Amino acid sequence: MEVVAQPEAANTIESQPVEDAPSSRFTWRIDNFTRLNTKKLYSETFVVSGFKWRVLIFPKGNNVDHLSMYLDVADSASLPYGWSRFAQFSLAVVNQIHNKYYVRKDTQHQFNARESDWGFTSFMPLGELYDPSRGYLVNDTLIVEAVVLIRRVVDYWAYDSKKETGYVGLKNQGATCYMNSLLQTLYHIPYFRKAVYHMPTTENDLPSGSIPLALQSLFYKLQYSDTSVATKELTKSFGWDTYDSFMQHDVQELNRVLCEKLEDKMKGTVVEGTIQKKESFYDLQLDVKGCCDVYASFDKYVEVERLEGDNRYHAEQYGLQDAKKGVLFIDFPPVLQLQLKRFEYDFMRDTMVKINDRYEFPLQLDLDHENGKYLSPDADRSVRNLYTLHSVLVHSGGVHGGHYYAFIRPTFSDQWYKFDDERVTKEDTKRALEEQYGGEEELPQTNPGFNNTPFKFTKYSNAYMLVYIRESDKDKIICNVDEKDIAEHLRERLKKEQEEKEHKKKEKAEAHLYTIIKVARDEDLVEQIGKDIYFDLVDHDKVRSFRIQKQMPFNLFKEEVAKEFGIPVQFQRFWLWAKRQNHTYRPNRPLTNLEETQSVGQLREVLNKVHIAELKLFLEVELGQDLRPIAPPDKTKDDILLFFKLYDPKKEELCYVGRLIVKNTGKPAEILAKLNEMGGYAPDEEIQLYEEIKFEPAVMCEPIDKKLNFRSCQLEDGDIICFQKVPSSEGEELYRYPDVPSFLEYVHNRQVVHFRSLDKPKDDDFCLEMSRLYTYDDVVERVALQLGLDDPSKIRLTPHNCYSQQPKPQPIKYRGVEHLSDMLVHYNQTSDILYYEVLDIPLPELQGLKTLKVAFHHATKDEAVIHTIRLPKQSTVGDVIDDLKPKVELSHPNAELRLLEVFYHKIYKVFPPNEKIENINDQYWTLRAEEIPEEEKNLGPHDRLIHVYHFTKDTAQNQMQIQNFGEPFFLVIHENETLAEIKVRIQKKLQVPDEEFAKWKFAFLSLGRPEYLQDSDVVSNRFQRRDVYGAWEQYLGLEHSDNAPKRAYAVNQNRHTFEKPIRIYN
Repeated sequence: MEVVAQPEAANTIESQPVEDAPSSRFTWRIDNFTRLNTKKLYSETFVVSGFKWRVLIFPKGNNVDHLSMYLDVADSASLPYGWSRFAQFSLAVVNQIHNKYYVRKDTQHQFNARESDWGFTSFMPLGELYDPSRGYLVNDTLIVEAVVLIRRVVDYWAYDSKKETGYVGLKNQGATCYMNSLLQTLYHIPYFRKAVYHMPTTENDLPSGSIPLALQSLFYKLQYSDTSVATKELTKSFGWDTYDSFMQHDVQELNRVLCEKLEDKMKGTVVEGTIQKKESFYDLQLDVKGCCDVYASFDKYVEVERLEGDNRYHAEQYGLQDAKKGVLFIDFPPVLQLQLKRFEYDFMRDTMVKINDRYEFPLQLDLDHENGKYLSPDADRSVRNLYTLHSVLVHSGGVHGGHYYAFIRPTFSDQWYKFDDERVTKEDTKRALEEQYGGEEELPQTNPGFNNTPFKFTKYSNAYMLVYIRESDKDKIICNVDEKDIAEHLRERLKKEQEEKEHKKKEKAEAHLYTIIKVARDEDLVEQIGKDIYFDLVDHDKVRSFRIQKQMPFNLFKEEVAKEFGIPVQFQRFWLWAKRQNHTYRPNRPLTNLEETQSVGQLREVLNKVHIAELKLFLEVELGQDLRPIAPPDKTKDDILLFFKLYDPKKEELCYVGRLIVKNTGKPAEILAKLNEMGGYAPDEEIQLYEEIKFEPAVMCEPIDKKLNFRSCQLEDGDIICFQKVPSSEGEELYRYPDVPSFLEYVHNRQVVHFRSLDKPKDDDFCLEMSRLYTYDDVVERVALQLGLDDPSKIRLTPHNCYSQQPKPQPIKYRGVEHLSDMLVHYNQTSDILYYEVLDIPLPELQGLKTLKVAFHHATKDEAVIHTIRLPKQSTVGDVIDDLKPKVELSHPNAELRLLEVFYHKIYKVFPPNEKIENINDQYWTLRAEEIPEEEKNLGPHDRLIHVYHFTKDTAQNQMQIQNFGEPFFLVIHENETLAEIKVRIQKKLQVPDEEFAKWKFAFLSLGRPEYLQDSDVVSNRFQRRDVYGAWEQYLGLEHSDNAPKRAYAVNQNRHTFEKPIRIYN
């Protein structure tokens, strides 16, 4: 491991100009890379400019089929609150064979406590990384390089966008920066904002249920707020749950869906027609690939295509005709939104790719140029189609996500602004234009002599959508929008919201002048016990609270209480609450007369050892015969205040029935008649008494001996006695919870569990009330009963990941946990969701088996059928083949089969029949079974068995890359056999038509470099090695375009990653 860094004085960074920003290059050699058995791996720490950094990689990808790599602040956990640092950096995987084929990606980031690592989830495809012929892995060693450049830190926390720019940002709600950049762009088109304000809404609408109102509310806040604005109401009005917000959608998709939705809502209103589209016009999609600028894209858009040959046009009555086909514009809109096709589907690679090519766009766009060649003959030529650039939406990153932000100039001055989520900054024209063209840039030499070839690196930040406004419509579009454009009810609602916010802010600022006093009364205990709570006496958050100035004398506060509850001051007695050692919370002692003369603030400080701005009290009120308040009974040190709860086992109900003051020398037997009266029983009803002692971590509720006195029973002020009728022997069997302890035990451990089918992980299927103490068997029995299934052992459960809101990858093993509570815990969080699936065989049996997915390729038909093979773990590959044989169609009864490991269209291994299947991994590679051809069984002494792969060349980022595709295969070649002879056999084997086959090229490939062969070349001369099963670095390559239909099966699909199309449900 080496770190090459320029010596820097750590404390000079603030004063340094950007050009002299300290940088360092860090190299990390990772040995035994393919044998790493860890999800993520950190490098050693290296220091740049006094800051500690490290590189974090996910060798098998962070839930993607790419290497994931990030730069991480090594000491983030120990840094002071509010820390922040800004770095520009590049991460690279070194190519150890071809130096120029480095994979390098660069980005920049403001690191802080919330985002202490940053980088690339999809750094490079695993297929390329793990392919030894590509040169990234040599001798199972990977070399990673990081170049880190520290820039002067702008104080991220203290920065005030409104003060610096006059504009405010939008809060990022997960991965919603794509939405934020679009909303800012739409907001800064005043004509659109005005139209949104004029959409009819009423004061009865709720923003979370009405898109127009939510958008009005958002725009109003952007216009008048001083701090960044939240988008939660708007996404709620779309009908998105938070899961949707975290799925990065596509700006074009959102723009289209939102505009369609608003257009629909504007119908029949004063603003109908604000959004116009003929041929889906508000998002004109322009090609980037193969076009150098906007004009070139428009040229391509209106290009005339000749329809001839196989592609002729079918005309009614005349049949197929040669024809010309093209598009011209009838007119252009005042606001032109150009979507640049930066993402497209690559059929060769069967994946989406991002086009980072250089693509220029002008400040002024003249769509009348060259005599208005984009306009149709019947277009209105009197309209001058000269447009000025208003906003540039930028995407920074790769195809699997990244970051979106927008450059906007709201008033068309030279001053541009960058809207990046919460943060708005002033930017110059160069930043908004040239720097967003994309293309390549040369990396400045940080360490001359270290790697002397100047490295061109792709710019991953580039424009993705442009908004132009027509010069002649500028005044109409950039109109004045003020308060009078906003509906009265909306202004009122938002002002009220603002006032509430201010009020809360004021309360917060003045909190030190006030004390909150929470007063619990008998009425609260009656209301809550048996409904909201079962243990202790009251939930203090649900009782009446008073906000009282600290200097107010407590006696004056009692007058407030008299006014509120109608209880004269002389009849009030207040008790203090205390937290006991066993974590229960009970009234402890009454306030003394001396304490009541103090101020509220003094009282709180004296009584609260900890600094809590609240004072909790219990108000004891004695009622006379006429139920009016009377003076409370005297209380000496021999008197105890007890609280009573009544339990009914038949109804399974617990309720509060009152309190009594008793002498500690008295006996429970003496108050039984009083308790029967409180419970509504006959005076001589036999009752049982229990003391509720504690409930955390477990319930403790013990019987009370009625013959002992209260002191001997260890009862004191604030204790709780639960009582019930003495259960009869039949009652014991009749009721689920016959006594108080069993009922409290049940209540303490009960848990409603939401069960979801693993196939539909978003939808609750059914809910069951269970006990957290249920064993594994109890849980699956209840689920089986609910599903009407006879055998509970066929149920397999999977726990829930509270952070991703998805099922965990690993299901729960049979009896793998003791209790339901263990199934629901995820790190330090508890969930209430479990996923179930019904297996075709019992789970214990399945766990003793290894399940493999094997794709069987038919010898002559072009088809592959996937078979799921289940065998005991100690079985061999030979057993797999024996199990597969009767299930597949063989070309002849005696055909022999073999099993191969295929990864990214190459054969990496032929499994020996005696290999154990326990360690075979079919998650990353495809297992392929096929017949062994007869010719391979009878190899002559000079015959060779070679690998044959399909490939195509891809020139991405100015580098020639070989892309393999299709099905690889083995071929026997004979001594002195020429390419022309081999071609005949290959064409017959693959059944390729002559016309197509004539276009194919043939090459010998070694370490990824093609040497093209002539028909007369003797092929065996190139393949001198016999050990073919390790020889995938050398193969015969068939170069042609990949136009085969995709296979009907997809392997290696992570079952939890799926991209959803955007839907707005309202």
